[in-house]
Amino acid sequence: MIGYIKRLGNEIKETWKDDKSTLIVYFTLRALVILCMVLQILRGDLQNVLLCALTLVLLLIPFFVEKYMKIDMPNVLEIITMLFVFSAEILGEINNFYGMIPFWDTMLHTLNGFLMGAIGFSLVDILNKNSEKLNLSPIYLCLFAFCFSMTVGVVWEFFEYGMDEIMKTDMQKDEYISVIRTVTIDPEQNNNVVTIDNIAKTIVYDETGKELVRFDGYLDIGIKDTMKDLIVNFIGAAVFNIFGFLYLKNKEKHSFVEKIMIKRKEA
Repeated sequence: MIGYIKRLGNEIKETWKDDKSTLIVYFTLRALVILCMVLQILRGDLQNVLLCALTLVLLLIPFFVEKYMKIDMPNVLEIITMLFVFSAEILGEINNFYGMIPFWDTMLHTLNGFLMGAIGFSLVDILNKNSEKLNLSPIYLCLFAFCFSMTVGVVWEFFEYGMDEIMKTDMQKDEYISVIRTVTIDPEQNNNVVTIDNIAKTIVYDETGKELVRFDGYLDIGIKDTMKDLIVNFIGAAVFNIFGFLYLKNKEKHSFVEKIMIKRKEA
């Protein structure tokens, strides 16, 4: 195991030998994750230890993409990807930036939509350039990239729901609300919407009638968080594809787009 880790480290250094900035970011983030893992071990928090282990694996995504998929990732995209993983898992989940900083989750999901749009766009652009039988229009290419980004966003929401149901986490963050609209409590059961407005307090009892907790307002169980995440993912994907469309129309004027586009590795 130790020998494999050493070989992997040497391969990473060889892959990024001409890219000092990516190498520095990678090892800095890896050291911070290991430090965080040690602290979680001392606290006896197994769930966070596993999350740190997952983060160490995810930080290797740019390396594996470049080495085994024969694709070149621009330095900017590699660094953004690693910072995104660290910000989501270590800062967001373990250090509760999602709770302490209101816009943290929104920022990351918007960035995810943007990055996945760039990756989807790049994949089809590579295919478009290297296939004699394929010549997709800019609109079609951007449409694919947009759908690719949204699909990744939806799959991530599936993952959050699965973790909450199976692992008993709270990745779909709950939210206090003061209004609910539902047909479930329609007394006539005629699918009429019943609105309960200005909810001041909710009290939860168990089966024996014992009061468990009381809080102001009513507790939404994650649907608002899920829909907000998908909406900002939509915005991020749309923004990139606007730039992507302009790039296809005038590559010299919008050459900055290439800094976050993956490319086919030359033989």
